[in-house]
Amino acid sequence: MIHLSASQLRRAAGIKHKIETLQKKLAGLLAGTAGAAAPRKRRKMSAARRRKIAAAARARWAKVKGRKSAAKPVKKARRKMSAAARAKIGAAARARWKKAKAAGKKTL
Repeated sequence: MIHLSASQLRRAAGIKHKIETLQKKLAGLLAGTAGAAAPRKRRKMSAARRRKIAAAARARWAKVKGRKSAAKPVKKARRKMSAAARAKIGAAARARWKKAKAAGKKTL
């Protein structure tokens, strides 16, 4: 085994890192011919845009939390069906079942 000083080890590690970086760059350049996928670049967001998004999120949460302490929202009234419409639907259902039972079916 080779005995190296600490500074020589640090220098060797730095050179190895540079070699690996250069190999990755070369692979990225040759990706079009070799078929290997190039590494994706991360999109960067400006600090102003990040602040704007955070402020909007805080506003949404404040709105949600503010509504909880208030009275419950009023539910919409259910639409009512007229007696004539209900009778018409019932008659049609009975006719379907009569037809199904005549055919010997137990389910529609």
